[in-house]
Amino acid sequence: MWRLGDLSIGGPVVLGPMSGYTSAAYREFMRPFGVSMAYTEMVSDQGLKYGGRQTMSFLDFRSEGITGVQLFGHVPDDLLSAAEKALEINDSLAFVDINMGCPVPKVNRTGAGSALMKDPALCGDIVRKLKQNLCIPVTVKIRLGWTGSTANFMDVIREVEAAGVDAVCIHPRTRDERYTGKPHYDLVEGLRDEMSVPLIISGNIYSLDDAINARRTTGAEAVMLARGGIGNPFLVTQIDRYFRYGERLPNPTVRRQAELCLQLADMLIEENGEDIAMRRMRSFAPHFFSGCYRGKLYRNMLATGITDRQSLVDMLSKIVDKIGDDAIGSDGRCDAQEF
Repeated sequence: MWRLGDLSIGGPVVLGPMSGYTSAAYREFMRPFGVSMAYTEMVSDQGLKYGGRQTMSFLDFRSEGITGVQLFGHVPDDLLSAAEKALEINDSLAFVDINMGCPVPKVNRTGAGSALMKDPALCGDIVRKLKQNLCIPVTVKIRLGWTGSTANFMDVIREVEAAGVDAVCIHPRTRDERYTGKPHYDLVEGLRDEMSVPLIISGNIYSLDDAINARRTTGAEAVMLARGGIGNPFLVTQIDRYFRYGERLPNPTVRRQAELCLQLADMLIEENGEDIAMRRMRSFAPHFFSGCYRGKLYRNMLATGITDRQSLVDMLSKIVDKIGDDAIGSDGRCDAQEF
């Protein structure tokens, strides 16, 4: 258990914000596995200012646990206005996070995301403005820096700490690396010892051992699970149980993965209707069977063949009939050797 401002966070797994994935239904699906806090999808301060319909939909939820809104922008006053409007729309928001790490060019061109790290003082000004005017915790998500030669993450951390930030999440890649190569965990070794606020570590966490290594290396209070949790929700439970009790849980079977895949589909249907939900499941469903023997065939089938709920049921039944009782491998991949 650790503290985020006045909030008590009950576990070591944080569900990261992912555009197109972390809707309210997905967060609700993931939370029972052991997610201790979660973020909305990234929300534009200008989208909130002008009342964009899609932007507003990101804030349309009520029955969740500790959930914060992640905002992107670069003007302190605009970000404060956006945070205040977000709280007007949804007063159950538990914290506000400022994205200072997004590497996407269209975000960076506006001066937001990773571009903020070019100006550590501005990062501090943003946090200070929010802390002076909000009564909920304020966090930031950063990277190592803009490029390898400008890895100024400690300068940014010092500025936001001085401004009163409640926690920092770091992804140990630079902006120009985006999501390629391996995260530079060697550069953030022992980082928590250099900080006065809680640390959340993100980056290539696809297995329990990845999470163990990330926390041991950095001393972070929590790991942020993002892409590594898509199609592998039980990884949350494995991480949570290990850090609570030192226990390594066995991996689920393909049959169980199919059950979970259909459960998520039904929750997405309830959220947005069958048509939209099934389009989204073309992205979600293949991940539930990543790495299975002949898995590419099944992943392609799921990615292209889902038209309605019944088509998904039929495909899942076919997979279960072939390899349902085989276990998922230790890295989230199926151990099945043959059909």
